[in-house]
Amino acid sequence: MATPTYQPRVNVSGNGWRNPPIGGADSNRRLNHQPRPEEEQSGPTGPKPKPGFGLRGPRRSPHVLTAESLASLTLPVGDDGVVIGIDPQNQPAVLSVLRPAAMEIVLVGSMWMAQVLALRTVAIGARVAVETARPPAWGQMAQAAGGGQQCVSIHDVRQIAPQGPSVSSPVLVVRDMGARPPRNQLAPSPWQSVLTVLPFLGPRSPQMLSRADLVGLQRLSPEEAEVVTRIMRLPEQVGAVLPTLSDNAMLWCSRDGHQFVMTQPTEAETNLLGGPRRMD
Repeated sequence: MATPTYQPRVNVSGNGWRNPPIGGADSNRRLNHQPRPEEEQSGPTGPKPKPGFGLRGPRRSPHVLTAESLASLTLPVGDDGVVIGIDPQNQPAVLSVLRPAAMEIVLVGSMWMAQVLALRTVAIGARVAVETARPPAWGQMAQAAGGGQQCVSIHDVRQIAPQGPSVSSPVLVVRDMGARPPRNQLAPSPWQSVLTVLPFLGPRSPQMLSRADLVGLQRLSPEEAEVVTRIMRLPEQVGAVLPTLSDNAMLWCSRDGHQFVMTQPTEAETNLLGGPRRMD
């Protein structure tokens, strides 16, 4: 490798920090910090940099983006929320469970599916309050959630207290009280969503489905599928699939659309809750 060469440094002889006086014997010499004439001709386009001491920077044009090119810049950002499975395109399906606006969710399915959703909601930093008629069935999951922290609380029917939700401490209220749940004591509010679990459609289910912001459906009977198809205004071919769904498949629908999702439990979820199932 060739030995690099450098411009002569400032003369520090004599009093140590003064350059030779201008007009002296070296007055015809170029100052060491000024560019050579050939460097000025081959320099970058645009405004010339101000001369400075030491080595100059790279001889290349600055990175400039024209105004017409700004529209081509994109930053891929996915939805935030709970990953509930994969869609038919094998892409992650994300459910925004907690929002700054009130949200009511109805799940027609198993306690297994509700507990998977509760565990994954805890995983994103939220609290879960369960109002249930079968507390022992939720006890093991509540103890395992949160890594020792009290992230899931279990309450008897009509014994749940206000949870104090906030943007830094959102809450998912899970109501697991059969096909005829009593009136909700904790209404949906900002950063507090309410998930009602129905094992099957009951007398009040059509009213609850029509009022819900989001509905999750596991496998239904043909009669139930007809009711849901009418209430949720689903295409007939979509409603016809509902009686044929596997235990870990669901249809999530709202007023704006619908999406089939395959929920794949992790190894930890399977060890804790068992395999997917439609009925408990």
